[in-house]
Amino acid sequence: MSGAGVADDDHGVGQKDGNVADGRHRPQVYSIAAHRGFADALVAGLIPRYREEAFGLARLTLLLPSTRAVRTVTEAFVRASAADGHGGLLLPRMAVVGDLDLDETLGPLLDPLGAGADVPPAIDPVLRLLRIADLLRGEVPAGTGEASLLRQARNVVGAIDRLGVEDVDCMHLLDPDLVGVVGELSQHWKDNTRLFAATLIRWQAELDERGAIDPPVRRNRLLQHIASAWAQQPPAHPVVAAGVTSASPAVARLLRVVAELPRGAVILPDLDLTLDQPVWDALGLAGQPREAGGPVFGRGDATTHPQYHLKLLLNRMGLARDEVQPWHRSGLAAAPPARSRAISNLFLPPEASAKWATLPAEQRRLSGVRLMESAHPDEEAQAVAVLVREALAVPERRVAVITPDRALAQRIVAHLGRWNIQADDSAGIPLAQTAPGRLLLHLADTWAEAAAPVPLLALLGHPLVANGPERADWLDHVRLLDLALRGPRPGPGTAAIGALLTARRKDFPQLESWWPHVEALLAPLLMLEGAVPLDATLAQLAQTAEALCGEALWAQPAGRALAAFVEQWTAAAAQASLTAPPAEVAALLRDALGEIAVRPPYGGHPRLAIYGLLEARMSRADLVICAGLTEGSWPGAPATDALLAPAVLRALGIPGADFRIGLAAHDLAGALGAPEVVLSHARRDSAGPAIASRFLLRIHAMLGDHVAIEADAVRHARRLGRVDIAVAPAPQPKPMPSAEQRKVDIAATALDRLRGDPYQFYASAILNLRALDALDAAPSPAWKGTAVHGVLEAWHQAGAPPGGLVTEAERQLSAMSGHPFMRALWQPRLLDALRWIEERQITLQQQGRIVALSEKWGDIQIKGVRLHGKADRIDHLPDGKLAVVDYKTGKPPSARMVEQGYALQLGLIALIAERGGFKEADGAVDGFEYWSLARKQGNPDFGYCEEPVLEGRRKSGLPRDEFVARTLDYLEDAIDRWILGNEPFTARLNPDLPGYSDYDQLMRLDEWQGRANRKDTPA
Repeated sequence: MSGAGVADDDHGVGQKDGNVADGRHRPQVYSIAAHRGFADALVAGLIPRYREEAFGLARLTLLLPSTRAVRTVTEAFVRASAADGHGGLLLPRMAVVGDLDLDETLGPLLDPLGAGADVPPAIDPVLRLLRIADLLRGEVPAGTGEASLLRQARNVVGAIDRLGVEDVDCMHLLDPDLVGVVGELSQHWKDNTRLFAATLIRWQAELDERGAIDPPVRRNRLLQHIASAWAQQPPAHPVVAAGVTSASPAVARLLRVVAELPRGAVILPDLDLTLDQPVWDALGLAGQPREAGGPVFGRGDATTHPQYHLKLLLNRMGLARDEVQPWHRSGLAAAPPARSRAISNLFLPPEASAKWATLPAEQRRLSGVRLMESAHPDEEAQAVAVLVREALAVPERRVAVITPDRALAQRIVAHLGRWNIQADDSAGIPLAQTAPGRLLLHLADTWAEAAAPVPLLALLGHPLVANGPERADWLDHVRLLDLALRGPRPGPGTAAIGALLTARRKDFPQLESWWPHVEALLAPLLMLEGAVPLDATLAQLAQTAEALCGEALWAQPAGRALAAFVEQWTAAAAQASLTAPPAEVAALLRDALGEIAVRPPYGGHPRLAIYGLLEARMSRADLVICAGLTEGSWPGAPATDALLAPAVLRALGIPGADFRIGLAAHDLAGALGAPEVVLSHARRDSAGPAIASRFLLRIHAMLGDHVAIEADAVRHARRLGRVDIAVAPAPQPKPMPSAEQRKVDIAATALDRLRGDPYQFYASAILNLRALDALDAAPSPAWKGTAVHGVLEAWHQAGAPPGGLVTEAERQLSAMSGHPFMRALWQPRLLDALRWIEERQITLQQQGRIVALSEKWGDIQIKGVRLHGKADRIDHLPDGKLAVVDYKTGKPPSARMVEQGYALQLGLIALIAERGGFKEADGAVDGFEYWSLARKQGNPDFGYCEEPVLEGRRKSGLPRDEFVARTLDYLEDAIDRWILGNEPFTARLNPDLPGYSDYDQLMRLDEWQGRANRKDTPA
């Protein structure tokens, strides 16, 4: 077939007389309706129009909006060739004009088509970002971090690109009319506009020195060069622009030229040719030139309408809507034609939507469209996966899932794995969320926090670290290191960790030879101090990362993307003066890596695609599932420009933030054209209740009770996640170990737990279960107690020198923990209390009281059961008797608790002493003292002494002369009942007794506590 540009009339293409009076050709502009698949309909019309014998379509140049569109159209050519029996095809040359949506990176710059153009090169985007940050450094408040500075630089870059895309000269910011507009704004907008204008002018001067231009400006000049060249000398072969909806002036001029070429055409997606003219006019000025000048965007423009950006494009092309013709060739699969009319009615502006009440049924029917509502995002993802699974069971059926919510897309991918369906999210995932990106961030966090336990273990346990044959052995050591670092944070740096491991070499001997190797790997990075130039930082981060992971770090798409990132940023940073301290580098990298999307290569299911909104444009499938239709997601929340007020943007001729809502509406309108569509949303998200998308609310309002609901998939999703096995609530535990298992030692600190909560004694002493401290935990009472006892023990061993206790405490605490809470709050209070101990020690020595022992272990046998304990301190009184001292970092037990037998540590230590359990102290005990390092109520000073004995005005406590005997009675009773007897170890035997919660989860406390008092509890 001939490749003539004017085809037969039955194809609805062109006009019999393509020329006008001045010799130019009448613009050939077409639209493919929403109910037809754009790519398939496009190809179905291109093949008969432009195919030539022996050359196929090879002489045709096809201008497309994005690289994704190239792939989509290529696939459509393959399908058309197979379906219509055309045989092999030489495909047209496809060039990317670039989707100029501001959320996307600017695409290729058409350099092949712009050969011969005298256009300066584009500045490297990263170098531009860093240099603008340098320019801003003197404009922002002192102390602004580098990460915050780069965020502000990104705002400036975004505004520069916005001006560049709209072909607005920076000098327009100085126009008197615009200055007047700025003068009416609030002070916040005035300051931001002045900051932007000053930075932009300085940046333009730097660009002139470098002989470079911004990427959008280069694109505009290339497109202008192509448009001028083609207008003066049309290309010898046909040119068609398809699916390009960017309304930027440069693109609009190029499309106008292409439309007027002898064998050219412009094909738009879903321009509503049936929309009533009053409604079309009600969309607003939409960039229409005005004779008197002034703003071309009115305050009343319906920028959220899906046709608004197409009207803007036509106005900038200088065309009226009635000059656009329908592209009659249908695709391989299409929805009913009535669907397009219903979609048009669905998105009517608010005033025009009043006609919904009088619309006939055939004009508001969305047959083949179903709505699906789920309870939460995970249920929505599972229901979408069910729909996909059912659809793929039908041979040759193609499925597309479209969602702007990348977290939801990842959930869907995971759920599809249940059926071994490999699905790729073509919108990609941020580089910061990939394995190589996370490793670099872990490394930066480890550097920023001076090898704190949490980031350090996250780094060492990363899947890419030591991923060779030694991986298993490496992970064994990492797990041991995890155990060793439990509790409060050690001091900063790897040296503090090494000292900690040396002190605990008996517990973790395997780490003694392994840790120096890890320390050597991290040393080059951790040795960098202060603000380091960014290029040197990135180079060292990459070097350390490769030392940990080997070349596997740079493998796979994510690794290659990270390598390109490091190379590009290192080269750009070498030309900028950015220096950042470690804490800023981590935040800086997190922002930068989050902007880079890593897209999967080919390899997913051939009939399934998961798209973002941009990737979904021009795509086609038999079943389209639009997921995540909630406000803030689809459409996204309009983000106001941080620097330029809406009034300033209107004065410059730039659409406002609501313009994106119209683009999102157009994306949905295109998706609604599929033969079968499911619109899905969840009633809540991770943050709380979610509001259904305004587009869904419109569907409910227009269709009323005639909305088709997809309920089966949600029901199947709930059944997939439901376990039909009835599980009875756990009863109150009452374990009954054997007589042999019961024969365990009793610690002086454990009798209280045995009497108050026998289950906790059972779990601790019989099962030998211990709770692990959290990593980087706040200093717990147990940790504080251990630290204080260590300080006091060292002080007593040194002979209790006057003034030495505080010095010893400062030395030990400095080496033990770098936790900020400990250093800022607890340590000063502790030092005050220790000074009180020194003063009391001097007073007692003057009274003739001598320390007999401190921090010593002792034990005795009671009824064949070993009782053991560690005495904090025992003193010889002047009369030869003993006084037992128990140090407390907090409030001591009350005298009533001691009397009731739930705080018996003092009495048990005294019992051991009286029965010869301590070699250094043997005799009758007459003193039972708590030395608290806390502050007593009503006393501003730290440190006080208290005795839980019944004397004086005290109404509770044990009599001094019966203290040890009563303690022995409680001990023998417990031994008879639980150790030598057969009483169950009942959980929370005394529920009102305060105690530890280490074993609450093990005893499943929340399942049974208080159930006996609930009226709804089954018998």
